[in-house]
Amino acid sequence: MLTMWWVMMVAMMTPSAAPMILLYARVASHAPAQGSRDGALGPTAAFAAGYLGCWLGFSVLAVALQFALESAGLLDGMTMWSVNGWLTGALFLAAALYQLSPVKAACLNHCRSPAAFLARHRRPGYLGAFRLGLIHGAYFVGCCWVLMLLLFAAGIMNLVWIAGLSILVLIEKLVPFGARMAPVTAALLAVAGLFAILAA
Repeated sequence: MLTMWWVMMVAMMTPSAAPMILLYARVASHAPAQGSRDGALGPTAAFAAGYLGCWLGFSVLAVALQFALESAGLLDGMTMWSVNGWLTGALFLAAALYQLSPVKAACLNHCRSPAAFLARHRRPGYLGAFRLGLIHGAYFVGCCWVLMLLLFAAGIMNLVWIAGLSILVLIEKLVPFGARMAPVTAALLAVAGLFAILAA
């Protein structure tokens, strides 16, 4: 189950993280001080490992939450989606509130400014690259973790839902108007949450 969550998170988040990883690789390739015989490949791999490690940590917590919800009878063990309207509504309302939170905005600002992020946090060597990946991954998780919990509402293996959340995250990070979408997505999520609760 942990492997499933981690692979799913990597598949969902890699398209949004790709510009940062490619930018880091380009910077590393022009930094002879890295002292690496494999050029940018080693530091870039270390950076990616730090980033993926953050999503592994999130996956551990998601699996624990999944088992807790299943044990409480709130999540179907076969379809892996919520069977409780109050839980479904609470997940959507939590995501709506988080879309408007200062924490989400701060994390999103870091993720949307890769050059400034690199200039501020970059350190030489493999350890520096791994540390940078951890920091970037932490901000990335900070942007998306509540949205990822919506997988419990519509089904953890629901491919349409997975694709939809991936596209939303991608737009928030890379599209110029992405940062201004928060009120719209928050309103839509809130309506879905209230509907789920009223229908419970």
